[in-house]
Amino acid sequence: MTLIKSISGIRGTIGGVPGDGLSPIDIVKFCSAYAHLIKQKYNKKTVDIVIGRDARISGEMVNNIVSGTLMSMGCKVLDVGLSSTPTVEMEVVAQNADGGIIITASHNPKQWNALKLLNGKGEFLSAKEGEEILEIAENQAYEYSEVTEIGTYTEVEGAFERHIEKILALPLVDVELIKQAKFSVIFDAVNSTGGLALPLLLKALGVDEIHPLYDTPNGEFPHNPEPLPEHLTEISSKIVKLKADVGFVVDPDVDRLAIVMEDGNMFGEEYTLVAVADYILKNGGGNTVSNLSSTGALRDITEDAGYEYKASAVGEVNVVEMMKDTNAVIGGEGNGGIIYPELHYGRDALVGIALFLTHLAKEKSTCSQLRAKYPNYVISKNKIELNADTNIDKILKSVKEKYSQNPINEIDGLKIEFGKDWVHLRKSNTEPIIRIYSESTSAEKANDLALKIMDDIKNI
Repeated sequence: MTLIKSISGIRGTIGGVPGDGLSPIDIVKFCSAYAHLIKQKYNKKTVDIVIGRDARISGEMVNNIVSGTLMSMGCKVLDVGLSSTPTVEMEVVAQNADGGIIITASHNPKQWNALKLLNGKGEFLSAKEGEEILEIAENQAYEYSEVTEIGTYTEVEGAFERHIEKILALPLVDVELIKQAKFSVIFDAVNSTGGLALPLLLKALGVDEIHPLYDTPNGEFPHNPEPLPEHLTEISSKIVKLKADVGFVVDPDVDRLAIVMEDGNMFGEEYTLVAVADYILKNGGGNTVSNLSSTGALRDITEDAGYEYKASAVGEVNVVEMMKDTNAVIGGEGNGGIIYPELHYGRDALVGIALFLTHLAKEKSTCSQLRAKYPNYVISKNKIELNADTNIDKILKSVKEKYSQNPINEIDGLKIEFGKDWVHLRKSNTEPIIRIYSESTSAEKANDLALKIMDDIKNI
């Protein structure tokens, strides 16, 4: 059993003893701490909290505990039901609420669930606020409401429709152009809430030929729900068989977007952001942001367009913070996460689909032709396991000294640049492991670069 507490929320496996997984007692404890923090943050005795969940098996159970706990803290609960992470984020603003909780373990398998915690802007809590919640929970420094002050529970309908309406209103989403392109689209919603959202979105965008795959929101994931190439063999074969123009794959909470090309090959999750950013840069332009472990292709196309690219520490909260600092017009992460601040500051597969289809229609090209226009990089992901008593900070310092003549970034671990190639080293917070990400123009070169650094570490 596993329970992970981080700035992105509280995540764990269902079952087991309290404190060793996401048990009902842990859910109560962290929801109570969250409600206490939000009431303090906004200096209110009663706060409005939006909740929503993906379709995983444990969702209804966790939802009931979250709702009851928030009510016991005097909160007004606004439950949007089966939803997506970006939809709940937007609904916090739409309902003028004080916060939100998304019940989802994102791309994790079915035995997992999690609480993603939002502020009154519909954005993830800061690292500092996350630490405060952990401290409040640990000390049980919260107090439940008297019987006459128990909160209320209301079911809220139409959240997906409001989300899609906002997407359609974006100046760079061209419904008429998409309709004229007569796209044939296949999608894989991994039997979660994308099965509800994607048909609504695609029909609203004027796509008539839609081929759903695993669109029943019952939480029975037909394959590993992380949208990686090795998990997407079925949609790859079906897109060729159906002669569809493009395939979209989302994770269970619809904040990550993978694209399958008309020939059955992957567009590449790293390149979801690159393609959408390219469209934004060509139609208004501005600065861009991704994290240190994302492809350098975004940097290349941004600088070629005459704008500034910045890399943040890994984590959506960090990307958003740097986007705000640099007034970025588009940003995200290389896992298929699009953050388009014109809509909201959160990863959103739905707006990613709308912008990508508009871009594809304007380019009048196939997916594979569009992909060929971008710089071609390959990322290799490795790790090196060390003894429990190893001083990892000392190792990173030694590697830094060896490559002191190279451009180095230390905002999140250690990133070393070798021209346009790079290596990013990050230590695990829970295990004696150094994760090593490297990028070059081929898989062989990226692997060689990683092996070179791994040899350096072994020698040290």
